[in-house]
Amino acid sequence: MKLEQGLIQVYTGNGKGKTTASLGLALRATGRELKVCMIQFMKGGGPYGEQMAAERLAPFLTIIQTGRPGWVRKGNPHEEDKQLAAEALELAAKTVQSGEYDLVILDEINGAVSMGLVPVDGVLDLMRGKPHHVELVLTGRNAHESVIEAADLVTEMREVKHYYKAGVPARIGIEK
Repeated sequence: MKLEQGLIQVYTGNGKGKTTASLGLALRATGRELKVCMIQFMKGGGPYGEQMAAERLAPFLTIIQTGRPGWVRKGNPHEEDKQLAAEALELAAKTVQSGEYDLVILDEINGAVSMGLVPVDGVLDLMRGKPHHVELVLTGRNAHESVIEAADLVTEMREVKHYYKAGVPARIGIEK
């Protein structure tokens, strides 16, 4: 089955749930035997629970992790972070164009743009060149205004309250 029309979705904002929402969409798509590829920018650590789930849902769900373990320094990213993000953007463009996937999720690409790891023009080119039948999802905080404008759907997750502020660390199976 191919999608009649693939659109572009953006999940952004400072609230929790952007990656989780995209994974919910991936689960729905795999249930319909659509092929999904998620490329995770700046997520070299792990393993994350979604990667373990992808192994069970193969060949319908593929997750590719990119980046170094740890946090990228905003305003002063390491050169390796820039190189890995540039390679991930190139992989994303090839993946979108490959014809192999019905849904492509670029997880944390908005953050990679806002941190100066990848140029917004490269992301916009990828969006403009998307084949008609491919659904494209871009997640991450601080989505660039041009990305928001070019998208068909934009959802902003807004933090109202978060247990991290009460000292609850990331939990296995919930945040990672």
